[in-house]
Amino acid sequence: QVQLVESGGGLVQAGGSLRLSCAASGRTFSSYAMGWFRQAPGKEREFLAAIRRYVYDKHYADSVKGRFTISRDNAKNTVYLQMNNLKPEDTAVYFCAAGDCSGYGCYDRDAYDYWGQGTQVTVSS
Repeated sequence: QVQLVESGGGLVQAGGSLRLSCAASGRTFSSYAMGWFRQAPGKEREFLAAIRRYVYDKHYADSVKGRFTISRDNAKNTVYLQMNNLKPEDTAVYFCAAGDCSGYGCYDRDAYDYWGQGTQVTVSS
């Protein structure tokens, strides 16, 4: 069992930055691929980025490539999402997730077994 807790959301102006954190419980954190998703009101949950377990492969959605960076610190059981040049359309609830996936499989939310409760990100224009 893995429990995930996101933090770092908030209100930011367009062009600003935020760093989200996702702290995981359990001793097997390093064995999981970790992903970040977001969900805006009335929209589907959208894949943003993923980082695999032992091999530090990273994958990004086109909508955030070049602006968002995913990283992980296995010693701290934490995965991060650095978000730069934020836009009003980035406003959403952001979720982290843990699962077993590889390659484009990590884009699929069904590949993830554990989810955090989400953190709100609001970008004002």
